[in-house]
Amino acid sequence: MTPFNPHNLPLDRLNWEQFVHLIGKANAEVARFDGLIQSMPNPSLLLSPLTTQEAVLSSKIEGTQASLEEIYQFEAKPDKESKKYDDIQEVLNYRKAMYFAIKELNKIPFCLRLLKETHEILLSGVRGSNKDRGNFRTTQVFIGKPGANIQEATYIPPAPNNLDKYLSNLEQYFHYEEKDALVQLAIIHAQFEIIHPFLDGNGRMGRIILPLFLYNKGILSSPMLYLSAYFERNREEYYGNLLNISKNNDWESWITFFLKATIEQSKDNIKRAKAIHALYEEKKSKITDLTRSRFAIKALDFLFSNPIFNSSSFTKESKIPRASANRILDSLQKGRVIKIINKGSGNKPSEYVFPKLFNIIK
Repeated sequence: MTPFNPHNLPLDRLNWEQFVHLIGKANAEVARFDGLIQSMPNPSLLLSPLTTQEAVLSSKIEGTQASLEEIYQFEAKPDKESKKYDDIQEVLNYRKAMYFAIKELNKIPFCLRLLKETHEILLSGVRGSNKDRGNFRTTQVFIGKPGANIQEATYIPPAPNNLDKYLSNLEQYFHYEEKDALVQLAIIHAQFEIIHPFLDGNGRMGRIILPLFLYNKGILSSPMLYLSAYFERNREEYYGNLLNISKNNDWESWITFFLKATIEQSKDNIKRAKAIHALYEEKKSKITDLTRSRFAIKALDFLFSNPIFNSSSFTKESKIPRASANRILDSLQKGRVIKIINKGSGNKPSEYVFPKLFNIIK
């Protein structure tokens, strides 16, 4: 097997008829989701748990085992002795890299430099950090079963001396006006994975690009449409369709799979976002009545960003004075808004869960 030479973009022989029936449905669902986002008072706050869940699931595709619950518990009480410390750090890096890229896109257009800077954050201090993070590879790599050599490879990405031209073409295509933006995004994601520009982290980087593209194109007002849940549930089909592009020049099956993922996950995100928004409005009144505190909204906003937390993190991050914070937590527990997971003692803070929110996002 020799290194694969990716197709030049835009594709000149794409059979649009094979997936045209899905384009309208996919765009309609994405538009519905964006309409919902725009109707929410603070989508970046209310939907932040969905961003964390995306980081968990995208990292899980690559083999990490940290759960959403473990991420929140670690953030409330960081512990380097945790058995899943390395996996947790990879998830947190994913989220940090995504937030960085979003912030940068508000200042600069999408470019290869942004990819490299995002990649550097993704692999900082975790497995793969020694694999020339933040730089495109200069050596040949291959994909295959554990222990396989290059002769037994499933796929061999392009040679490193050809990366510049393929990446330059991908960057240009990102800004190209394709017939349909969601089909364009399917092609961009696949082409990125086919080029495999980094020594490590290519899968996660390719999935980070998805909401960034929709945001950059103005299709989403906030970059919060995530597809990793669908890819994780259909992992074999996900990888199989990507591999079929290089094996059989079958772009149509991949694009069909991608559009189906977009439709299903848009519907799922709409359902969850509606439930979160309704819960926020419900608890806004209840927490105000329960606490009778001028800090009620600060407490509310903290809960929607941190569905699992401890009393110390609540006081520190909400910036509510300690005495008021303790009274609020007591009122919220008695009012059954939050529930104690682990009772604190001495210097050990109590741990809580906001069960109604956690049940929506898990």
